[in-house]
Amino acid sequence: MTPTLPWEREGIDCTDDELLATGRAVIRDEAGELLRTADGPCEGLVRAARAIFVCRGRVVVVGMGKSGHVGCKFAATLASLGTPAFFLHAAEASHGDLGMVRREDVGVFLSNSGSTAEVLALLPWFRRLGALLIAITGVSDSPLAQHSDIVIDSRVTREADPLELAPTSSTTLQMVLGDALAGMVTRLRGLRREDFAAFHPGGTLGRRLLTTVADVMSSFDQLPKVRRDVSVKDALFEITGKKYGSTCVVDDSGALVGFFTDGDLRRLIEKHGVEALNRQIEEFMTRTPQTITADRLAVEAVRIMEQRKISALVVVEDRIPIGIVHFHKLLEAGLT
Repeated sequence: MTPTLPWEREGIDCTDDELLATGRAVIRDEAGELLRTADGPCEGLVRAARAIFVCRGRVVVVGMGKSGHVGCKFAATLASLGTPAFFLHAAEASHGDLGMVRREDVGVFLSNSGSTAEVLALLPWFRRLGALLIAITGVSDSPLAQHSDIVIDSRVTREADPLELAPTSSTTLQMVLGDALAGMVTRLRGLRREDFAAFHPGGTLGRRLLTTVADVMSSFDQLPKVRRDVSVKDALFEITGKKYGSTCVVDDSGALVGFFTDGDLRRLIEKHGVEALNRQIEEFMTRTPQTITADRLAVEAVRIMEQRKISALVVVEDRIPIGIVHFHKLLEAGLT
């Protein structure tokens, strides 16, 4: 007997197509609200972005309930883009957390109704300090809007849930308006990808944008290196001793003139036999090895290795080899 699935035991019976139609309607309704706002007057957004850009303190994002959850994300987005910001829970603020707010700060208050009691209760304190107030609200004549310096209209024509009651379209619009503000401030700051990575040193992007070849290459004393007139057999001792599976070949001045790998060794023996071990390394080395400088990004080394189908690059400074960067080391660093 086929067991009854949980969603088949109770509730309104509807087909999968009908259920999917409901989900698609929610998505379309919310998308419609976003497009309507994007095409509408956005003076408040511009003024708010400029106010946040010139702020000498922190951006204090205030909210309650669902708007509070949106506020948490907005504050985190600002901080990740170099704008000092934190979320202040409206209910907790009146129990001591207001001590975190300073005159130099900018307050961003989120409330769809603009009449949330816990949010309104904080207005006098911000006013007393002289901090600038920005309201993101769906009611333009609400108490919050009336007592704010800048108002961003987050009005929606309807909530997207089937009952038209749960915060859906309104919170989505609040979220997008926060993202828009963050993007505008980013434009004003002239933020670069490298700057963003500096705020995320523990993340993948941070590793990819901040790690240089110098961070992952071998130290100079680990560098396998032989002169061009040594035998293949002597070079083999250097290869196995330094454990990089390869060696640099240098001239009398120490400049790089070639590179020899364990793969080259296998091909050499297959073609010429073990007698070739007594011949000079110069005969069989790669005369134009791929090189890179220590100040280049490590991800560039990855790209070169993948394109050339090689596993190591010689790191040079004025043609002098100073290290080797190996694909396995890049793999360990999470760069591949």
